[in-house]
Amino acid sequence: MTKTYSDLMREVRASVREVSPTEAELLGGTGVTLVDVRESTEWDEGHVPDAIHVPRGFLESRIEAAVPDRDAPVILYCAGGVRSALAARQLAELGYTDVVSMAGGFQQWKSEGRSWQRPFTLTPEQKQRYSRHLLIPEVGIEGQAKLLGSKVLLIGAGGLGSPAMLYLAAAGVGTIGVVDFDTVDLSNLQRQIVHSTERIGHKKTDSAAEAIRALNPDVRFVAHEEMLTDDNVERLITGYDVILDGTDTFETRYTLNDAAVRARIPVVHASVFRFEGQLTVFQPFEGPCYRCLYPTAPPPELAPGCSVAGVLGVVPGTMGLLQATEALKVLLGLGEPLIGRLLIYDALDSSFTELTLRRDPACPACGSGAAMGADAPARPLARPSVASGQTAGVS
Repeated sequence: MTKTYSDLMREVRASVREVSPTEAELLGGTGVTLVDVRESTEWDEGHVPDAIHVPRGFLESRIEAAVPDRDAPVILYCAGGVRSALAARQLAELGYTDVVSMAGGFQQWKSEGRSWQRPFTLTPEQKQRYSRHLLIPEVGIEGQAKLLGSKVLLIGAGGLGSPAMLYLAAAGVGTIGVVDFDTVDLSNLQRQIVHSTERIGHKKTDSAAEAIRALNPDVRFVAHEEMLTDDNVERLITGYDVILDGTDTFETRYTLNDAAVRARIPVVHASVFRFEGQLTVFQPFEGPCYRCLYPTAPPPELAPGCSVAGVLGVVPGTMGLLQATEALKVLLGLGEPLIGRLLIYDALDSSFTELTLRRDPACPACGSGAAMGADAPARPLARPSVASGQTAGVS
């Protein structure tokens, strides 16, 4: 016997448990996942706070990524409660054991005066520009919105900073700040790809700004044309979400490290030497900091800069690209950033070696006896004495 729509819905509602918007609100924040199964246009008009969006048309293919535990409690909702009931039966057939539908849907939720929010929306141009990000479930519109609202500071517009800022700008990081006091030299162009021959003699911050604006007009470029010192480091890093360290002097790295630990800002650190590179992420009080890795600076003759030792031009490109990758992971909360891990790259045999790093309990910056503990409130920056000739060198 052929079923009518009414027959189907009676059958569905007999097999699916429903909760009221009041019950759904009370269950929110108790480990329950709230899933909006409406279409994207409906979601864009507004949704329940903390809900995740899995359109009913993609439910079977995407729900496992959104809710991998089939025994986890799930509340589905749509506009009026019909599609969510059908979706609940679909999930039960997929093996989900604790799925309910919110009766009345989003319309009743709003009409009863409950809070709701309108998601971030992209312009048509942005949807096209970031289309490949939007296709990735782990990024999507919400992730792209995070990137557009993020602020990343690069210390140096050189060999490491050049590829990093280009890819961060291409990814849509909304604000990119660059600290550099140098001018573009012909010898830079072998590796510092953000600059060009016609901009030789220009300030590196101006040259980088021109390249970034040409690449992505969504990006706000902030130029800090000054050397990083103990006197200005706190001002320079304030307000940024992630810092990329592209310096090549130990003094500057210590200055940056100590200030970043105090401000609790993660630093993606990289360094290069001829055919080799190193990369790690210093997340304050979650992993070691730069002083844990290098308690004291080695003699200058054991750690010469690129201008003395030389470097294969593509090596800082590789490491700068990896810095950008780690920064995006930190900003989006994806994967496992290199916190407590040091990645060593050897270009000659194309190998990567990973070493485990641990916090030093005696570290003066982040150790248990440091003045700034993990639970201590932020305090004004201390001003240790430094050599008067300290500069923020870049590779």
